[in-house]
Amino acid sequence: MEFPSTASSDVPRDNEAATGKVEASRASEHVEGTDVAATFLADLDPAVRAQPITAHEARRVLWKIDLILIPLVTVTVILAAVDKVIISNAAIYGMVEETKLVGDQYSWVGSIFYFGYLVAEWPAALLIQRLPVAKLYAASILGWGVILFCTAATQNFAGLAVTRFIMGMLETVVFPVSSIVTVMWWTTKEQPIRLALWFNQLSSVFAGIVSYGLGHAHTSLRPWRLLFLALGSFSTLWAVVIYIFLPDSPVKCWYMTDREKYICLERVKDNNTGMEDKTLKLYQVKECLLDPKTWLLAIFSCAQNIPNGGLITFSAIIVSGLGYSSLITTVLGIPTGVLATVWQLLLSVAASRWKNGRCFIIALANLVPMICAILMWKLPRENKMGLLAAYYVFYTYWAPYVLSTSLPMANTSGHSKKLTMNAIFFLAYCVGNIIGPQTFQDSDAPNYSHGYEGLLSCLVVAMVSISAYGVLCYLENKKRDREQGSGGDDTGVEIPAFSDETDKEKRNFRYTY
Repeated sequence: MEFPSTASSDVPRDNEAATGKVEASRASEHVEGTDVAATFLADLDPAVRAQPITAHEARRVLWKIDLILIPLVTVTVILAAVDKVIISNAAIYGMVEETKLVGDQYSWVGSIFYFGYLVAEWPAALLIQRLPVAKLYAASILGWGVILFCTAATQNFAGLAVTRFIMGMLETVVFPVSSIVTVMWWTTKEQPIRLALWFNQLSSVFAGIVSYGLGHAHTSLRPWRLLFLALGSFSTLWAVVIYIFLPDSPVKCWYMTDREKYICLERVKDNNTGMEDKTLKLYQVKECLLDPKTWLLAIFSCAQNIPNGGLITFSAIIVSGLGYSSLITTVLGIPTGVLATVWQLLLSVAASRWKNGRCFIIALANLVPMICAILMWKLPRENKMGLLAAYYVFYTYWAPYVLSTSLPMANTSGHSKKLTMNAIFFLAYCVGNIIGPQTFQDSDAPNYSHGYEGLLSCLVVAMVSISAYGVLCYLENKKRDREQGSGGDDTGVEIPAFSDETDKEKRNFRYTY
């Protein structure tokens, strides 16, 4: 089995290489901005692309990508998540009392992180557009490591609020860059499983183990301060690893040969979304803002993340409210990450095998946390085991969101449009996480019945919006099929895969749903 080469097999080899180079040159000249992949292909030695890509070569390169890049992105996302969720364990280790938080100040400490995220969202999108993405990634990790050290020194609500706000600003680039890396390196079919691997909930496992260990420490520093110091150290060291080993794009990968880089580009060519272009194109931004699919995804992202914001801030408090000690509570948080990760891997396998079944799977999967929200709301408080079981299974809410995160990038072509779509999607993520902690008010403790009512409503809204998004994608694909079937492609020109054109301009583009 062989991958098709970029030129026809009946062309003599010298002419074949020349033809490929001409095609790459046309791709780079198609628009004013030049995609880095098109530039690389235009300058590539013809001998490198002369031989067809064998299945063995393709598999070997994929293994290399998987074994290096998945751990890099996975650990980064786990650390980013731990840095957010650790506040819940810090709360039961004395942070609330020692920093003299009163009333709903703790809820605001949870929400203010996402205000920082919100403020930095658009500047971060511009930085991602202008700067090497991997170097920006590393700088962000280093920055939040420093802020974690500062959090350990806070003495009051103001100090916590400032450090959490800055932390939110610094973490703004993490998920957009992780998504961009996924689209750069893996095909549309490969993306759901890889995304499920790195976008996991194992942060609760890591946080539980570290919290339990530090909870036994006997030092002059309180355990909650030790938590932030330990995580700051992990993050600082990891920033160095990312700087060395994560490339800005396949064509900038120092540990790959030109042939391997070429294979990387050929693998993702059919994604038809381009690779990277540093030119900001305002018409692409406008096109994204006027697309109803953009806002349906934004509504979904916001609604699906309201439960996330609530649980990140209140998970340990909810469990300790069932009567468990602080140390046992940190351990009881571990199964949530395992269950959520296994569930999202199962759903991602189904999504990768069922073409255009992703939106249906997401909508159907939301039925599980909806049932759990009802149970947590209605079960008697004396039924501790039932409440704990419902709490654990509720964490399946994360899998539908993980599946959805590949849609903005897989269904958006044009670098400026992709960054705009990504910014809106994660802006909605922020809004949902800001609202989440506010659904759990101090006056409603320890039952939080109004909070569970709110979570249930949000999941219903998320189901409806993702279903509508899938319907629009289906209808647009059918329309384009009819156009091409009747010779109605109004461009009259086949736009190269690595041109910086939008999905609207590429009439041969088909949406994933």
